[in-house]
Amino acid sequence: MHETPVSAELLQQAAGRFGLLASTMRLHILWVLANGETDVGGLADAVGGSVQAVSQQLAKLKLAGLVRSHREGRRVVYLVADPQLVALVKLAIEQLAEPSQERQRGLG
Repeated sequence: MHETPVSAELLQQAAGRFGLLASTMRLHILWVLANGETDVGGLADAVGGSVQAVSQQLAKLKLAGLVRSHREGRRVVYLVADPQLVALVKLAIEQLAEPSQERQRGLG
């Protein structure tokens, strides 16, 4: 197997991105945004957090370039900035859910 060389800098960037995804709340925010854009109040309701806590997590995700926002009247609406990130998050969660679903079918 021929391995493509990768720089230490690129690996460090990837580790940083995965580190951001290691937070349950940030991952949940991305999961919600993967299903459509929403404002901070809608995200707070969806993830079960306070508006302040969700705002802090959104700031980190936005600074890292993982989410972006735009204004709709008085509302600021958030969306995932990278469709490939959405695919990665969905794949990870769906793969983790599969064994659980198979166990439930076996019990039925």
